[in-house]
Amino acid sequence: MRGVLLSDLVRTSEAVSLASGRRVKIDEIAGLLRRAAADEIAVAVAFLSGELRQRQIGVGYAALGGLLRGAGPGPGGLAGDPAAAASGAARPDPPARPLTLAETDSVFAAIGAAAGPGSQAERRRLLGTVFARASAAEQSFLTRLLAGELHQGALEGVMIEAVARAAGVDAGEVRRAHLLGGSLPAVAEAALSAARTARHDPPAPDAASDPDAAGHQAADDAAAAAAALAVLRAFRLEVGRPLRPMLAASAPTVATAFERVCPAAVEWKIDGIRIQVHRQGPEVRVFTRTLDDITARLPEITRAVLASPAGSLVLDGEAIALDTDGRARPFQVTASRAGTQAAPGQEGPDVPLTPFFFDLLHLDGRDLADEPATVRHALMAEVLPAGLRVPRLVTGEVADAEAFFADAVARGHEGVLVKSLDAPYAAGRRGSEWIKVKPRHTLDLVVLAAEWGHGRRRGWLSNLHLGARDPAGGFVMLGKTFKGLTDEMLRWQTERFLELAEPPGRRPAGDLTDARGVLRVRPEMVVEIAFDGVQASPRYPGGLALRFARVLRYRPDKQAAGADTIDAVRAIWEGRVSGVPD
Repeated sequence: MRGVLLSDLVRTSEAVSLASGRRVKIDEIAGLLRRAAADEIAVAVAFLSGELRQRQIGVGYAALGGLLRGAGPGPGGLAGDPAAAASGAARPDPPARPLTLAETDSVFAAIGAAAGPGSQAERRRLLGTVFARASAAEQSFLTRLLAGELHQGALEGVMIEAVARAAGVDAGEVRRAHLLGGSLPAVAEAALSAARTARHDPPAPDAASDPDAAGHQAADDAAAAAAALAVLRAFRLEVGRPLRPMLAASAPTVATAFERVCPAAVEWKIDGIRIQVHRQGPEVRVFTRTLDDITARLPEITRAVLASPAGSLVLDGEAIALDTDGRARPFQVTASRAGTQAAPGQEGPDVPLTPFFFDLLHLDGRDLADEPATVRHALMAEVLPAGLRVPRLVTGEVADAEAFFADAVARGHEGVLVKSLDAPYAAGRRGSEWIKVKPRHTLDLVVLAAEWGHGRRRGWLSNLHLGARDPAGGFVMLGKTFKGLTDEMLRWQTERFLELAEPPGRRPAGDLTDARGVLRVRPEMVVEIAFDGVQASPRYPGGLALRFARVLRYRPDKQAAGADTIDAVRAIWEGRVSGVPD
């Protein structure tokens, strides 16, 4: 089998990015996976998911410019810096030999392994070997992949269904194996390799017209699907290997959530870091929601779990920094603490993290993910003291749940989670069994600039630069967002912002689908922004940024002089404004 070239994957990525329908995206990806060689399946799944198999290799967008300049042959090095590569600038000469997925992944692994004196130069050299052979389209893809900015619409749910279609099995089987196995590329490689091995012959091109060939084809398809299914069902929960965490849907109010789940368990939604803790005897490992091992950074979590009488367990929860009165500290405090390597026996400079566990997935040899929530919670209460369990209320009364919600917010927490009492732990899924309810902040801000989109937003101004009014004059930037924008809004704002371009008349030449970069605009357009909170940020001049900002609507009835001020943002940051429910 020839395998898959990088150019094949880039074409699939472009097709997925331009496709508006989920089914089309799934078909495109499944088709590529069926053609991939065994050692390319995991690479293809990772790349099309916008990830590297190695997770991090020490090359981000900030480093790409320096690494690419001078990395290739000739006086100008490669065909430009990251911006040039992303623009698809023409290369003077075609690559001598096409890149395969396996080769590309192998070089990325070598880049990630480079360490010690001379490692920067070695990374530059290795990256140069890839980009020197890459076409303009491949350079653009690789640059966005390395910078974490692929944004092509191949989300995890789409990828799971594509793997399932390529293997001929139900998507639920792939999802469960992924949740237990932790790595979708590894799950895909196992299932599709088994399916391919089980086939006696490649699919016959004339199977539809030849009854015998069609029969053989059906038998081969069934054998391949059975082999893939057996491999998928062999994945089991393994203490020490993290699972994908269960996710929550959203509801605007507690009452709305109770329309979907009632009676329910209502729990604090803590604004900390998600942790999954595995214990096997005296050994404890702590993982993040992205499955990174941070055990060494959080010895206080290890000590807390070792106090349990259980011999082996897997817990799901949050870790958060609390004030002396038990009130939640800002998220940045928790995040900074979790990102700091603690000295042996130390929790860090006066910032210990407190764990709050809300689920139990394994206990002393018994897997519990498929058990009802009531069973899991009852067992957790037997092995963890109340101080380590998240506060919760089981009720069928909306008024009681709303009072619990108000109390959680008053203590500095994000809101509540409303959970089904009967549901199993559906790791990795965002279903209706868990529903988060948070108060919503809104601000009227001014658009300072907009970035030209890519993929299906190509040719439209998309990512908005948002500013609050400074009473002393001017505007203070608070961040960017492209969330919440409909196609109609994208078309409208593109026309309007081109009219407001600064300096006047700065309209891109030629076809707008070729436009790239940032368009600065006169600060006149007011937009209503919803967000989850405010965080410290050294990136912006005001030292603050919005968390999870999304566009609600434009406010043509308001002038920029009536926009909210940076003082209003600081009031939210300081806890003087708590927000209101949607």
